[in-house]
Amino acid sequence: MPKVLIADKMSVSATEVFKSRGIDVDVITGLSKDELIKIIHDYDGLAVRSSTSPDAEIITAAKNLKVIGRAGIGVDNIHIPSATDRGIVVMNTPFGNAITTAEHAIAMLFSAARQVPAASVRTQNGEWPKSDYKGVELFNKTLGIIGCGNIGALVAERALGLKMKVIAFDPYLTPERAVKLGVEKVELDTLFKRADAITLHTPLVESTKNIVSKERLAMTKKGIIIVNCARGGLVDEEALKEALDSGHVRAAALDVFAVEPAKSNPLFGTTNFIATPHLGASTLEAQENVAVQIAEQMSDFLLTGAVSNALNTPSITAEEAPRLKPWVDLADKLGTMMGQLLHAPAKSVELTFKGNITQLNTKPMSAAALAGLLKTAMPEANMVSAPSLVRERGIEVKESYVEEAERAESLIRLMVETEERKFAIVGTIYRGEARIVRLFGVPMDAAFTPHMLYVRNEDRPGFVGKLGNLLGDAKINIATFSMGRMDVGGEAVCLVAIDGGASDQTLKSITDLEHVKIVDLVSL
Repeated sequence: MPKVLIADKMSVSATEVFKSRGIDVDVITGLSKDELIKIIHDYDGLAVRSSTSPDAEIITAAKNLKVIGRAGIGVDNIHIPSATDRGIVVMNTPFGNAITTAEHAIAMLFSAARQVPAASVRTQNGEWPKSDYKGVELFNKTLGIIGCGNIGALVAERALGLKMKVIAFDPYLTPERAVKLGVEKVELDTLFKRADAITLHTPLVESTKNIVSKERLAMTKKGIIIVNCARGGLVDEEALKEALDSGHVRAAALDVFAVEPAKSNPLFGTTNFIATPHLGASTLEAQENVAVQIAEQMSDFLLTGAVSNALNTPSITAEEAPRLKPWVDLADKLGTMMGQLLHAPAKSVELTFKGNITQLNTKPMSAAALAGLLKTAMPEANMVSAPSLVRERGIEVKESYVEEAERAESLIRLMVETEERKFAIVGTIYRGEARIVRLFGVPMDAAFTPHMLYVRNEDRPGFVGKLGNLLGDAKINIATFSMGRMDVGGEAVCLVAIDGGASDQTLKSITDLEHVKIVDLVSL
């Protein structure tokens, strides 16, 4: 039975989901790093929010961990490269708190436009500062949205409902999607020049760090409003303070900060500045949603292999998993066989999917083939780590699709190029069994078995008998024998399924047979 640790406070619904799915679950919150390291090896899954930070050291200690689930969207607290190297799936819940975060951004925008928090404090202190607060209407103003993904799109929808004009910068926003949302797609500098208010909804990566900089703030209209409910570090806080003090920025409202918890900050106490303590996802509905969602996602993965909202591996829905499994297994076998038969480093890899299989999600198949290919040299390689391991080694990976397959309903062709030549293995699923239909250019029909002898030889009479006698003398039983050739008298390939392995001496004896060119033992 899989076992999961919930290490941060979250709705009890998460525990109930795990238990209802037959998963053993412990809820232990407030653990120190050392305490977590001591127990993490007992668990298959780790569920966190933002308080627990699974870093490289914790992940290294997690010998049995298969999945880390973040109940929320931000994964800054998880060391994803280490998890990827260890083959641990990292997943989040990008949609469970989207509405809540979008609503908070709009609330912050209204608060900044009318300076609601400051007016409330002074009024409750016995003042009546009516003349000190002249707000601005949002009606007919231009809202600039930086990052128009799920949350940004929800903000746009609400701003349009307020009769604002909306412009957006997002490298991944297509013109068609912009039209559908009712926003105008613009370049980043254009957004800063035209907007009356700017709200941020983008991840924190190298290219977005301090995206609201001193230089860009100088491009804006006098009286601009800045709202950030996304990630700390998107705004240059010192530059924003200067702009607020000078009066160039009318007001700013931040829910996130470069350093959190933000016990102190250069912006605190600045006139027309509003701060909230990372409340974007803090509603009853959102906390319930993300807790249930991450528990369901982790349960699906641990029980069926389904992958949802993963940051470091292709997604496989629960509905897809049963249909994909035999093809993923085939891809793994093709890659494993190729990895054991190659005797030179790979320069490039091409996966070709033919026939009905092109209608399926092929990304997991590609990941499985790459994992199999790397296993001989890197036994720790798996579907999660293999794509990044391949990229790190400069191996080019291509995928191609052909609607019709020549010898079966569907085929997978794995071709690997080395410095000397290209090698290809083609496989299919026939009556539920993975089979090889072409091996290094030679047609054949062979099943994958735990132990196989690969022999490349000249096509000559009597060779099969000699090989059979040699294996008999070595007391190696032949389970199946598959053979193919390119031309009469040309090169032939034998793929012999044997019961158990073969010693180095046996392999040498086969190599010494007349007409033999190559001998390898393949173990799956």
